[in-house]
Amino acid sequence: MALDYQRVIDWLDDRIVNRPGRIVAVFLVVTAVFAVGATQVSTEAGTESFAEDVPEQVALDAVNREFEPTFGAGTATTQLIHTGENVLSKRGLVRMLTIRERLAEREDLRIIGTTGPAGIVATTLDPEATTPEEQRRAVERASPARIDAAVRRAARDNPSFRTLLSEDFNPESARASASITVVEHAIPELADDEQAAGSNPLTPIQREMQSVAASVGGDVRVFGAGIVDAEFGSVIGDTLLVVVPAAALLIVLFLVVAYRDLADLLLGVVALLMAIVWTFGFMGLASIPFNQILITVPPLLLAVGIDFGIHAVNRYREERVQGFGVADSMRTATDQLLVAFFVVTTTSVIGFASNFTSALVPIRDFGLVASVGIVFTALIFGVFLPAAKVLLDYSRETYPIPTFSQTPLGSEDSSLGRALTGGVGIARRAPVVFLLLTAVFTAGATGYATGVDTSFSQEQFLPPEETPDYLRALPEPFRPSEYTVTRDINFLEDNFETGQDEEVVVYVEGPMTRDTALESIYRAGADPPDTFVTEDGRASERSIVTVIRSLAATDPEFARLVARNDRDGNGIPDDDLATIYEEVFDSQYEALARQYLTEDRRSARVVYSVEADAPDAEVTADARRVADRYRFEATATGNIVVFQAISDLIFESAIVSLAVALVGTAAFLVVVYWVLVGRPTLGVANLVPIVVTVAALAATMRLVGVSLNAFTATVLAITIGLGIDYSVHVVHRFTDEIGEAAESPRTDERRGGESEAYGDALPALGRTITGTGGALTGSMLTTVFGIGVLVLAVFPAIGQFGLLTALSVVYSYVASVLILPSVLVVWARLSGAGSRAGTRDESDASGSDASDGATARGEVE
Repeated sequence: MALDYQRVIDWLDDRIVNRPGRIVAVFLVVTAVFAVGATQVSTEAGTESFAEDVPEQVALDAVNREFEPTFGAGTATTQLIHTGENVLSKRGLVRMLTIRERLAEREDLRIIGTTGPAGIVATTLDPEATTPEEQRRAVERASPARIDAAVRRAARDNPSFRTLLSEDFNPESARASASITVVEHAIPELADDEQAAGSNPLTPIQREMQSVAASVGGDVRVFGAGIVDAEFGSVIGDTLLVVVPAAALLIVLFLVVAYRDLADLLLGVVALLMAIVWTFGFMGLASIPFNQILITVPPLLLAVGIDFGIHAVNRYREERVQGFGVADSMRTATDQLLVAFFVVTTTSVIGFASNFTSALVPIRDFGLVASVGIVFTALIFGVFLPAAKVLLDYSRETYPIPTFSQTPLGSEDSSLGRALTGGVGIARRAPVVFLLLTAVFTAGATGYATGVDTSFSQEQFLPPEETPDYLRALPEPFRPSEYTVTRDINFLEDNFETGQDEEVVVYVEGPMTRDTALESIYRAGADPPDTFVTEDGRASERSIVTVIRSLAATDPEFARLVARNDRDGNGIPDDDLATIYEEVFDSQYEALARQYLTEDRRSARVVYSVEADAPDAEVTADARRVADRYRFEATATGNIVVFQAISDLIFESAIVSLAVALVGTAAFLVVVYWVLVGRPTLGVANLVPIVVTVAALAATMRLVGVSLNAFTATVLAITIGLGIDYSVHVVHRFTDEIGEAAESPRTDERRGGESEAYGDALPALGRTITGTGGALTGSMLTTVFGIGVLVLAVFPAIGQFGLLTALSVVYSYVASVLILPSVLVVWARLSGAGSRAGTRDESDASGSDASDGATARGEVE
């Protein structure tokens, strides 16, 4: 039996119609409060937040914390990338040494050391030249022949010299097209509050170094963590500065078409701005940082808000054009729409909130912010906008407020209304056959979609290497900043042997003084997996074992100590390891040993080289297998492993959130239709178009080559949150139309005495599609273009999200007007609610019946 919810609706109707001024005032006060909170929103950029709480990242953090880094604690580095000439020519060397000299004069840059090929060549020419000024003079005094000879000698005698030059370095001709100069800074550790605020003391330092390099001339670029963090942050602001105005402009254009009234247009814009302010205010008050994924939230809220607005105003106008007054028309509109908004909002929240199941913090934050934003949007457009509209229309009777068109969009006698009845025509002729074909398509699309790739990389969070021309052509302040990070990362990877992406780390925790500790490390490298680089049949590794072997090869006394404690004669000590470690840490290998064994001998770091062209998934799987060989607790980590682990979590997040969204939405719809109209099976019928849409969207992702990544992982669940809107509006309007035809005196009064059996599904469908289809079309277009503007985002991953979300809306709309009528006809037959649903001569929904219904409705007015 249906619940009598009308008392709640009547209570809201009474406040909206009779006390609109109070409602508007309360909403404006709340907006002011949230506006204060919006000023407290901070930003968080980059990949670090995605790695939070991921076990592999926790292990990598422990490695970075426990093992002394190359440049020591409290230091950081900047790379000066020199290109555009032979960097080993006299001119090139002088240029770089001049930059070093000017940088050294700046105490605010906190420089404590510099290593680069120019300095090495200078000291090769003059070993007494220790300062940048002395080194520059040494090169300036030398002839080109002497410089070439010094280059060849440095390449022969100094192993680090080659690593600072591009791969095309030719020692014979003393030529290289690029070089790296590493500048070391003394940087104090950040306080916790500074880290939380995303501060990076390197950013102003490296920005200033860019100015110094530019003052010397030539192609010398500055690259480092400060520049990366700065561009991570600026890309968020630049994207919002492009996307939000573009979305607002498109939405205003569609509002002009949908409302065709200046005052209504302004009212809709105010409501949209309130939704954005409330959401950002919540983020500020809840201390949720704004990250790259949350860029998608403002367009989503704008699109959903305008959807709600069009439905509210359109339904109200349907009553007004029939001659009813302001109060009666708004009561009728809110009677239907408040329930529909409740259903749509709850299902949308279920879709967005399903992201709470993700193990990745930014995706959980997205689910929370989007869910709260949708609730705010529903309150504003379900309560504030109707109250403001009532206040506005009453004011029109007193004040000379300009009034333009007040006709609804897509009325029953419009060409748009008639064009939307194609799905009803299919439902009249062959609904079962059509649904069987739909089921076959859905099954095929689902099977095909299982091949969608999953990926996660730092590049997904960076702008493209070259900003598109259409973005560079924008006027200030909309033109994006000039970005260099992606270009420099690609350049370093293409021209230098960085080795950063060609190794994995195993973090070992346990008493490393136990006799079996070193044997465990040594044996783990035997019989290496295919993705590991091999040396003499073993995995190529760097560990405390390799340090011990290196020391034994150069120190006979230490070699004898190792031999005395090597019980099986394989060169690996397995007794008195405490003494072995003490000797190593007292030798010239101390600094190297600290990179692989902690001071307390409780953990170790083992680095394995892997094939550069091996797939990350295979490398990660092999690294985990090797880690399992250790007798102590061992965790495979490193950038490759961490990013692959996040990629796996993204896939898991997408699947789990989709399942939760589908099950949660289905359960809610079954309950809500049972409570509201006593027909729980309508909830299942409501879900059919969404299942088809999700399958079609996932198949489209594979077809166009878009992978599940940090941004697109939420799309499938969002499809349910957004797409359910269209089917809910259709089903709810259908239940209202079919119910009115059977039960109420109000039906007789407003339809000229016409009364239809409850089971006349097709005429009700005709009135439903033509009546609400116009609003659906308008909201679909505004949603598609409102979200579709994300393709203008500065970095491509957000553009992919916008494209897929827009496609999901189109698919949902098409499924609601094309597939849902057949579903409802079959539902009516199976449930016994449509005794005459299939009778053609009584129910021609694609033509005469819809028109007859419209005529009957119009006779009263």
